[in-house]
Amino acid sequence: MNTLLITAIKGAIYAGAEIMKIYSEDFEVTLKQDNSPLTKADEEANSVINSYLVKTGIPIISEENKQVTYAIREKWDTCWMVDPLDGTKEFVKKNGEFTVNIALIKNNTPVVGVIYVPVSKTLYYGAVLDNKAYKCQLNSHEFTESIIQNSIPLVPQKKYNNQIKIVGSRSHKSKETNAFIQQLQSEGNDISLVSKGSSLKFCLVAEGSANIYPRFAPTMEWDTAAGHAICSAVGLKVMQVGLNEGLQYNKENLLNPYFIVQ
Repeated sequence: MNTLLITAIKGAIYAGAEIMKIYSEDFEVTLKQDNSPLTKADEEANSVINSYLVKTGIPIISEENKQVTYAIREKWDTCWMVDPLDGTKEFVKKNGEFTVNIALIKNNTPVVGVIYVPVSKTLYYGAVLDNKAYKCQLNSHEFTESIIQNSIPLVPQKKYNNQIKIVGSRSHKSKETNAFIQQLQSEGNDISLVSKGSSLKFCLVAEGSANIYPRFAPTMEWDTAAGHAICSAVGLKVMQVGLNEGLQYNKENLLNPYFIVQ
């Protein structure tokens, strides 16, 4: 497991390096079939990540790879789940709130998660088996052994009484999210809001900078898997709205239901 985690960390960091080369340039933005943006950075980062993960012999599901049919995927008990550039809208806006997401899925559950924030060179990672997740501030887009040594544990703020910090999407707001917040307020809670792009929302809850992340807008499995693993590693739950069960992965339909992280 540690070898796989290190492989994912390397892939994320070096993908981040490629992303930053393009981030500093004028780049073209095209639209995919679902009208989501695509840039050269998505494609270059995906190539880098694939070059690392393919060596593990574990199949890869990536937003930018050609999707394998479910008839084949359903036989996989283990796979990688990758979003090479999560938050392309934030990348295009150049606000820095985009990430590289890599997760290892075992029996439909994320067990390892790596999230890298290229602009700030901030790395988040964790393994559910270890019951720990970490954060490290890098000096460069390079992997060194000191990264593990210099990492600090993530500690969520699980007890927050009636002072609740809610983190929401920078680019995807919804009336259901507003209704959720209003319900908490009606119960006498003092609510403060933080807006962030990409999987950074998971990271804020995992490190205790926010208490709850409600998601009442569409996401795909590669958007959430890495953050889900990191949150699970520190004892948080990523639960489907209206159901007493967590998000499942490598489903026939890779679209997630609505969920709440806390």
